[in-house]
Amino acid sequence: MTILTPTRRDILAMAAAAPALTLPAVARAELGAPATGNPSHFAFTLGEARLTVISDGSLQLPVSGLGVNADPAEVRSFLERHFLSPETNYAHTNHLLVELGDATVLVDVGSGNRFLDTAGRLMANLDTAGIDPGAITHVVITHAHPDHLWGIRDDFDEAILPQAAFFLGRTEHDFWMQDGLATSVAPDMQQFVVGAQNSITAEGAEWQLTDDGTEIAPGIRVIETPGHTPGHQSLVIESGGEQLLVTGDAMSHAYMSFARPDWYNGFDMDGDQTVTTRRRLLDMAATDRMAVLGYHFPFPGVGHVMKDGDAYRFVPALWKWD
Repeated sequence: MTILTPTRRDILAMAAAAPALTLPAVARAELGAPATGNPSHFAFTLGEARLTVISDGSLQLPVSGLGVNADPAEVRSFLERHFLSPETNYAHTNHLLVELGDATVLVDVGSGNRFLDTAGRLMANLDTAGIDPGAITHVVITHAHPDHLWGIRDDFDEAILPQAAFFLGRTEHDFWMQDGLATSVAPDMQQFVVGAQNSITAEGAEWQLTDDGTEIAPGIRVIETPGHTPGHQSLVIESGGEQLLVTGDAMSHAYMSFARPDWYNGFDMDGDQTVTTRRRLLDMAATDRMAVLGYHFPFPGVGHVMKDGDAYRFVPALWKWD
């Protein structure tokens, strides 16, 4: 099943119209931000690995793209019960930098200045975090959607991290690079295809194609998690007997993906496969007591999965001062 809603036009219109975040008369989970002072990054450890979550900013998308196989009234009720806007899905964009052994691995490269004005902060926030982009040895792309890949090119269409080794799932690469794909998809998806192809072919990005279980570096491997896109991949980081599951967009909402795992979204290209993959990941993380990182979860997006009857709950991680 292929679902291609909302359209890019819907997204851009919503982004332009979205007001600044404030607390409305009805209490909401979104809090207004000061001009300065909120974190751009969050560092923690997993065994011997040093991990840093780095924000690329946020996305403001229509709620009509959530739970497209459910009753809209039920989706609205779910959001309101969780103190979330029934009109705008405000989503953070959480990138992970892993320093483990000799490897410094960045997961996804954001959207740069090619998607929404509220995103594209990754490179500036790397600088704020004191991370030298030249020290990044590996770049792993979970999938080829704009907010994960389009930031790979600078203004001269050259790769932003030419010294790094670039990794992309073989199935994902082959899907987006099909001859004639741009003219075979719906008109509102054509720009997504062109953007993916231009990003994959950026000068200086030499791709190594990965399959299920490919080891990027010791302690860091990819696993196939299709559905959101045909070749979507997640990562498992393991060190000192501890594990972190980096979900990409296999889980895209910190509440809905857990409590209603059978609901899928407009950008999930195969809804049924998305649900199957998500349930597998949720069960794996809950059973093995793995930490999880969600790309679109509230920053920094790190927590655990708790079984709750036939569904699950996201439990934010409790971090400790040294």
